[in-house]
Order: sequence, then structure tokens, then C-alpha cells
Amino acid sequence: MPFGFYIIMVAQFFSALADNAILIIAIDILRNVGATEEYEPLLKFSFSAFYVVLAAFVGAFADSMTKRRVMFISNSVKIGGCLLLFIGVHPVLAYAIIGFGAATYSPAKYGILTEYLPHRLLVVANTWIEGLTVGAIILGQLIGGQLTSKGLIAWFSSFGLSLFDGAHAGITIVGILYLIAAIFNLFIPDTGVDHKPLRTNPLYLLHDFWHCLKLLWRDKLGQISLSATTLTWGVAGVLQLLVLKWAEYNLGLKNLQEQTRMTGVVALGVAIGAVVASRISLRRSVTVFPVGVLMGLSLLTMPFITNVYVAAITLIFIGACGGYFVVPMNALLQHRGHILMGAGHSIAVQNFNENLSILVMNAIYMGLLYLMSQGIHLNLDIKGTHPGLNFSPNMDINDIVVAFGILVAVTMLLIRRWHNLNQKRHNVMAQLDNIH
Repeated sequence: MPFGFYIIMVAQFFSALADNAILIIAIDILRNVGATEEYEPLLKFSFSAFYVVLAAFVGAFADSMTKRRVMFISNSVKIGGCLLLFIGVHPVLAYAIIGFGAATYSPAKYGILTEYLPHRLLVVANTWIEGLTVGAIILGQLIGGQLTSKGLIAWFSSFGLSLFDGAHAGITIVGILYLIAAIFNLFIPDTGVDHKPLRTNPLYLLHDFWHCLKLLWRDKLGQISLSATTLTWGVAGVLQLLVLKWAEYNLGLKNLQEQTRMTGVVALGVAIGAVVASRISLRRSVTVFPVGVLMGLSLLTMPFITNVYVAAITLIFIGACGGYFVVPMNALLQHRGHILMGAGHSIAVQNFNENLSILVMNAIYMGLLYLMSQGIHLNLDIKGTHPGLNFSPNMDINDIVVAFGILVAVTMLLIRRWHNLNQKRHNVMAQLDNIH
């Protein structure tokens, strides 16, 4: 890999590290002010909303200038979100601003890979970026958990820094992480790719985005990889919060720091799966669907787990299935998008679909949490009782886990069948014959 690629990776690592640390801090702030539990998925909802709302514009923005400049501007916006959280703005609103920065950052982050590297290195590059991102998720959530501890506040107070009370210390540290990422953005090399002048007519941009959206969904390989990644990231967006509640309910982990270790374990598994997937070529990327089905089926075992060590092993396995599945799918999607419409526009379309899925999944999750808080218990017969809706004072998060597991397994099978029909009718894999 050329040296500039590693600068991109370092910048991405610090930005993702801060994204995940600030999420845990925001959750802690909500819990400390006594917000109801539906507010936690609302954080993810507000973060992802800008990926959907701005989808028609961020791709064109990313393609209108050098990617390093786009990434620098985006990290600056994230710093602004940290500042809002620092001065006491509601966590949902402040995290939404950070989501705004992330939405503009993403097309540049992934788009620069297709500009800077040959197609044959895309799977390996995605392994790097997904592996480091997952590493940032693990470390970021662990750091976020530590930044919510009273010990850190006491440490700052020992230096006479009385300003850093409550969550202020953690927010400041996260802001510094974003600043480090922004500095590395300035040293990312120019890829030499010609950039399109940014169109200022919103109607044109909406029309152009709609054209790109249809183009990728109509492509016989694009539609398969896009539907697969859309499902995976939608479920992953819920699982990041769902595991926190599950760890409290099944494992008895009441402390947020302990719960974040469980989400970090999932991310560790994703990193392992991503590394193993680096050997898969684009030509063989569509062979990973059985692993996606296995990921869904593995979720069905979670309601029966009450031991922390067994939980860790299971979550690592689930994460590994996810990492092994999504990296080849992501590389295939980027390849088709780059050929059909350009890197920035392609990533914007991908982000639109994946984050729309996250919004829908989190809306469903919020709705289920609300119903259960009102005493409605969705019983899926996982413990030998009568299936169906019944009223109970106890919220059972396992019901939601099982529902998402069935959703993943069944949908993966349907997407695989869809691809097989495309291959039978159109021989779509011939489009990858010249790529090794």
C-alpha cells in the first residue's frame, strides 16, 4: 500500500474513535438526567438522520473538491457538535450535529479509496478501513465508558481544573481526538482526480441523486451488494444499543462501563472477520451469504446466555460473521458504484440506503421499548410459555433479540436467492471476470 493510504487510515481511526466515545458519553448524560430509555436509540436516530436528509448533496460536495479538504471540514463540524454538548445543549441535538459532520465525511472517507487505489486492492483496503474502524469502535466505547467514571473527574480536579466537572472532561478529550483527526486530514495526498464543480441548484442535485440511486439499484450486482449492506448496517445500528440493554438484563451488568465492554467484544469479532475476509476477491464476494445467514441464526442463542464468558465468545462469533460478510459486500458495492457514477455519489447512495435502514430499525426498536415500558410483553416462546402478545410488568429484551435474528437470517436467504436468479438470467458475474 502507498504511504498516503496509512495517513488516511490514521485520520479515519481518530475520527471513528471520537464518534464512538462521544456516543457513550451522550448516553451517560441521558441516564444521569433521568431520560426514559427510548432516548438512547433516539441518539442513533438523530445521528443517522443527516445521512438520509443530505444524501442528495454530500456526494456532489465530496466530488467537488479534494477529499482531504472535505474530511477536514467534516471533522471541524464534529468539533462544533462537541462544543454544543459541552455548553449544555441536549445530547440528541448535539449528537445530531456530529452526525451532520459524519454524513459529509463518509463519502470522502470511502471515495478516496477508489480514487487512490487500483480496483484489485479495494477488498484489502476495505479490510484495513473496517478493521481500524472496528478497532476504533472497541477502544472508543471503552474510552467513552472510562470518561463517564467519577475517577476521571477526580483526576482532573487534582490538577485544579474545576471546569471539568460532570461530563465536561470526557467531552473535552473527545474534542481533542477530533482535532487530531482533522490535523491528519491536512496531510492526506491529493489523488490527482479531476473534481466536478459543485452545483448550487438543489433541484438538480436531487434529480442527479435520484438518477444515481436508480442506477445502482438497477445494476444486477449493485442491487445485491446494496441490499446486503443496507440490512447489515441497519441491524448493526440497533445491536450497538441493544447489546447494552441485553447485557444489563441477561448478564446483570448494571454499570455502563461494563456494558460497553460487551459491545467492544462484538466489535473485536468484526475486526477478526474483516481480517479473514481480506483474502476474498471481488469475484468471490457473493459467496459469503451463508455466513450472513449464520450471523442471524447466532443471534437466536443470545436469550439463553447468562454467563459473561459464554456471552463474550458468542458475541465475538456474531461480530466475526458480520465482519466476514460485510467487507466483501462493501468492496463489491464500491466497485460497481465507482464504475457507474463516481466515488462520492456512490458512497452517498450507499449511505442513504444504509442509514435509512438504521432509522427504520431504530424506530422499530424505540417502539418496542416503549410498548414494553407500558407493560406489553412480546413473547416469542423462547422460554416455553405461550406465544403472542400478552401484558406483563417485565420488559424482556430477549424478544427483540430473537426478532432481529430471524429478520437477518430470512432476509439473507432471500437476497442470496435474488442473486442466484440474476446470475441464471443475466450471467452477472461475467462483469468481474477481468478483476482478480
